[in-house]
Amino acid sequence: MLAWARNSTIYRLERKMMTEKQLFDAIARKAKQKFEGISDTQIKAVADFAVKFAYDQQALNDVAYAEISTRSAVRSGKSRKAIAYKLASKGIESDTVVAALDATNDLFAAIIFARKRSFGPFRRGELDEKRKTKELSAFARNGFGFEIGKTIFHMSREEAEDLLHSSSVF
Repeated sequence: MLAWARNSTIYRLERKMMTEKQLFDAIARKAKQKFEGISDTQIKAVADFAVKFAYDQQALNDVAYAEISTRSAVRSGKSRKAIAYKLASKGIESDTVVAALDATNDLFAAIIFARKRSFGPFRRGELDEKRKTKELSAFARNGFGFEIGKTIFHMSREEAEDLLHSSSVF
């Protein structure tokens, strides 16, 4: 069982970066399927072994995972609130999440979001009341505050592009 856990850990971590919780859950779930009659204590022991093996090989690092995921999410136009929720759901500790979010800029991420959705300064059509409501609602649904949505809503395209190009946030 331990040899299987080691091989399974190597296989999983070669394919993608994982958090400690994700690896533990994946190994536990697969061990339960693979080995008939395995007890809960044995499942926990196998999963703990896999996590310890990953740490020994320096293949598991929740801090690095949080930083990389945060940078990627900001560049994708995700809000701090959405990033924090996703990291917490992956099992990252709250102090690690806070540290990863320290360097983020919601205004930068919101401009990227607006560019992706053709909102605010990147709008192609005419602005009417229905479109205005749609755009501001989309900012709110994606975790951006009203003030940020309103700021971007009233920006010129040049201002938005200057902020994107001059920002050294990621």
